[in-house]
Amino acid sequence: MTLSALARLVVPVSCPGCGLEDVRWCDRCLAPLRAELSPRHDVARMDRLDGRPVPVWAVADYAGPVRDVVVAWKDRARADLSDPLTRSLRRAVALAAGDLAPPDRPLVVVPVPSSRASTRARGWSPVGDLADAVAVGLRRAGVPAATSDLLHVAGRSTDQVGLGLRARATNRATSTRVRAHAARRLPTGQECLLVDDVVTTGATLATCVDALREHGLRPHAAIALVATPAPGFHAIPSSPRSVEVSRHDPAG
Repeated sequence: MTLSALARLVVPVSCPGCGLEDVRWCDRCLAPLRAELSPRHDVARMDRLDGRPVPVWAVADYAGPVRDVVVAWKDRARADLSDPLTRSLRRAVALAAGDLAPPDRPLVVVPVPSSRASTRARGWSPVGDLADAVAVGLRRAGVPAATSDLLHVAGRSTDQVGLGLRARATNRATSTRVRAHAARRLPTGQECLLVDDVVTTGATLATCVDALREHGLRPHAAIALVATPAPGFHAIPSSPRSVEVSRHDPAG
């Protein structure tokens, strides 16, 4: 018996999307994440009233098997999923780099911050991995890009899960801050690219945009791995864990 087979007996593995046993993930469940980046015009909070909208891009809908995969990755100790997920985002960004920024325009890639409690509980930063993947994808396409933890969550922030649109905005607006020492090293007007794992209402991204602008930085666009589908969308379950997903899905 091989070592990997013995390990599966001790700690059984299965695809988090469909439950297929003895595989960490399957091609069918990850297939939607191999798509190209697409603009998400339905993200409500990013339709800015100040006339300066920030475009939001995502690879796939946060629905069906994809939702199960992302939840397992973020909240069920499946850090091994970082490899296929970051690979998918890196590829998508490289293909769309011409739309995200001209090759001669340097970008600072900024991960949307998690609360300190969430980071401690997970032991790592899923969004940090995605931001690094975005920067690599841009550089492969000839766009100068580097990641920077410009934003952080100051003090205590209530978990966003289960909060409505207004509560999310208030929660993040009072806690998202720019690291002043890091911002001072950047020129005024430096273009930034925000990165998140899951976009639902856009409230979190909107507060990040406001925080960056307050320090003279320019949020150029936002990229997410997945985005909650538009109202009225219902995913067809592929496993008992898959559920119908609407705009009001509480995760992310």
